[in-house]
Amino acid sequence: MRMLAAYAASLVAFVALDFVWLSLMVERIYRPALGDLLAAKPRMGAAVVFYLAYAAGLVFLVVAPALKEASLTRAGVGGLVLGAMAYATYDLTNQATLRTWSTKLTLVDIAWGAALTAVAAMIGYAVARLVAK
Repeated sequence: MRMLAAYAASLVAFVALDFVWLSLMVERIYRPALGDLLAAKPRMGAAVVFYLAYAAGLVFLVVAPALKEASLTRAGVGGLVLGAMAYATYDLTNQATLRTWSTKLTLVDIAWGAALTAVAAMIGYAVARLVAK
């Protein structure tokens, strides 16, 4: 039950925060940088698969070890590192292979992914701890 709570809380936090971010930043950052490469509407099937899988990886790689250590700090730092690495993989690959991908976009997106993943990990950790009590 604790791990299910961690997964659900991490997933909800990640999706909700990312929705707010994308709602505010697509037209400000992504569309100006990417132009026609950006789809008019997101492909929701791919988005759902990403969010479900990312939250599972976050719980397995970050939240579960933090729960074993009883450390919110471990959850936050682990989330920060995982998010930075995951988003860097995406952004730096795109910057290496696409003509229109900018360094500014890479840096902003990696920072967002790191912060978002850290917060989602800490929320998942906190909810799992509450459920366990």
